[in-house]
Formats: sequence, C-alpha cells, structure tokens
Amino acid sequence: MAISTGLAMIGGSIAGGLLSSRAQRSAASTAAGAQIQAAELGVEEQRRQFDAVQELLRPYVEAGTSALGQQLALAGVSGPEAQRAAITALEQGPQFEALVGQGEEAILQQAAATGGLRGGNVQGALAQFRPQILSSLIEQQYGRLGGLTATGQASAAGQATAAQTMGSNITNLLQQQGAAQAGSALARGQATANMWGDISGTIGQIAGMSQGGVFGRGVF
Repeated sequence: MAISTGLAMIGGSIAGGLLSSRAQRSAASTAAGAQIQAAELGVEEQRRQFDAVQELLRPYVEAGTSALGQQLALAGVSGPEAQRAAITALEQGPQFEALVGQGEEAILQQAAATGGLRGGNVQGALAQFRPQILSSLIEQQYGRLGGLTATGQASAAGQATAAQTMGSNITNLLQQQGAAQAGSALARGQATANMWGDISGTIGQIAGMSQGGVFGRGVF
C-alpha cells in the first residue's frame, strides 16, 4: 500500500510537471510569436514608407542629375564636344532667336531714326550684339541649372536620410525579434528544468519518508 502511494505521488508529480511545463512552453512560444510578428510588420511598414519617400523624391533627383550634367557640359568639364553641343543648343534655341531678333530690330530702328543706318557703328553694334546675348544666356542658363542641381542634391540627401533612418529602425526591430526568440528559448528551457526539478524533489521527498519509516508507520 505504501509503495503504491509513493508511486502515485511520483506519477502525480510527473503528470503535473508535464502539464505545467507544457503550458509554460506554450505561453512562451505564443508571446514570442506575437513579438516576432509585430517586428515583421514593423519592418514591412518601414520599407513601405521608404519606398513612398523614394517615389516622391525621384522626380527631383532625376531633374537635379540632368541639370548637373548640363552644367558640366556648359562649363567644359565634360569635354569640348559636349560644351560645343550645349552652346549650340542655346544658340539655336527659341529664346536666343527671340532676344537677338528684338535687339537687332531695336538697333536698326534707332540707327534709321538718327540717319546712321549704314554707318560703321551700327555694323559694329550688330556684330557684337549676338555674342553678348549668347554669353549672357549661357550664364543665365548655368544659374537656372544650378537651382535644379541644388534641388536634386537636397532630394538625394533626403533619400539618404530616409535610408539611414529605415536601416536603424529595421535593425532595432530585428534585434527585438532576436530577443523574443532568445527569451522564448530560455523560458521553455526554464520550464523544462522546473518540471524535472519538481519531479526530483518529489522523489527525494518520498525517499526521505521511506528512510524515516513514514510509510512503515502507516501514515500513508
């Protein structure tokens, strides 16, 4: 009878320990799963927001890149052929033609009004007028392109900042995932250790009772 009682105690301890350990491991896995899922959703949202920022800034970055290329061409940095092509494009453009046409007409009208239409001064003024207009137009165009380049540079810097922020946030979220997984593993291991500790304690208690003659005295 005593032996049966002792075995029943051991069996009850094992069964209770198994159930408790299983519940603790399940709770740890559930909690870790929730944390990991939340972190994954956070990573996805960070990437979605970064893609949205990239898309918003893309036109400005592209405009700035194009403007910088034209600036380099006008300045001669991209080589003589590129500089010649850029200047020719301005010289053949509608703005240059309009400015030259209006200016030359004004010079001729003034000369006609003063009777000096065929004078050398008029011819000299006409000869100098086109190069002056072209030089001024080149400077103006370079300045306008500089504004676009600055806008593109600022937008590219914004993209870089967004990328750094996203990288930092995702790193933190991944660390949270790792911590959740590690915490779950530790909790499951502790639950198992507690179960075997409880079982060992019960066996030891029964052994002590047996040595003390508790079973023999009919307590159980």
